[in-house]
Amino acid sequence: MQIENPYLLFLGDARDQLAAKTAAGIVDWRPGWCLGQLRLPGCGADLGIDDMTVAEAKAAGVRTMVIGVVNPGGTLPDHWVDVIVQALAAGLDVASGLHTRLAEFDRVREAAHAHQRQLFDVRHSDETFRVGNGVKRAGKRLLTVGTDCSVGKKYTALAIERDMRGRGFNAEFRATGQTGVLISGRGVAIDAVIADFIAGAAEWISPDNTHGHWDIVEGQGSLFHPSFAGVTLGLLHGSQPDAFVVCHEPTRQTMRNVMNPIPSIESVINATVELGRLTNPNIRCAGISVNTAALDEREARQDIERTAERLGLPACDPYRFDADPIIDEIERVFGRS
Repeated sequence: MQIENPYLLFLGDARDQLAAKTAAGIVDWRPGWCLGQLRLPGCGADLGIDDMTVAEAKAAGVRTMVIGVVNPGGTLPDHWVDVIVQALAAGLDVASGLHTRLAEFDRVREAAHAHQRQLFDVRHSDETFRVGNGVKRAGKRLLTVGTDCSVGKKYTALAIERDMRGRGFNAEFRATGQTGVLISGRGVAIDAVIADFIAGAAEWISPDNTHGHWDIVEGQGSLFHPSFAGVTLGLLHGSQPDAFVVCHEPTRQTMRNVMNPIPSIESVINATVELGRLTNPNIRCAGISVNTAALDEREARQDIERTAERLGLPACDPYRFDADPIIDEIERVFGRS
């Protein structure tokens, strides 16, 4: 799919900033594509860019309205349909990363047809995937995993790719979620793949490559999250990582949208190694990505230092600072080529 930018980011009535993480990710990594945001009354998120109506966005040159909100189950509320129809009538395409397909709504489908506009359901792929086979592939792979969902796995992968490239590595980000696909222009939303084919889709995302090439695979969910562990496990087996980075948000007490306690980083490392050995016996942890967004700089650096000392592994906040400690470990263990 070829989604045209610039974008108007639709936030609807997202309950908080984290619920708008799709839109926030696009703003952070493709700021030049984002001309404005559209928020409904009661919206608890703000991207820090101009608020626009559909008409103002069209006048400013917007080509696509992107639904930048995530919610449990990926559903599209009925009360958003009016705005989507307005956007289509104004001449904008509409892209969505939700599980619900846009064309499932009669008014949306009819408006797209009447105004000759395109609907993009980023979460749904037309690719036919095979079941995973676990056969060892050439090249190297790094997977980001988490103590919870929404802890920075995508940002960590993008930052590691950016800094590895800056140091001369042959590295490429592999998107496995709707936001990553909108940022990179390619990939598969792995949580929309039928369960039997998740591992195969992960193999398709990160195929055979040259010896020194690194695929930096965006992680999903958590092995410890009761809602999403199945997706996480399929991605782990299919991506066959040589290295993984554990992503952690130190201020959380319970997992997102459930009451389960946050597991320890040590538990995530042990489980990832034990389960990952099925397709890569040599899997190893390359470090910890600490999401310090809720901490001031002094607290952030102290937490990172304590984490590294306790675990005996490199730790950093690769988005706020840089990914050098993790990349140093990758170079020490695997070399440059």
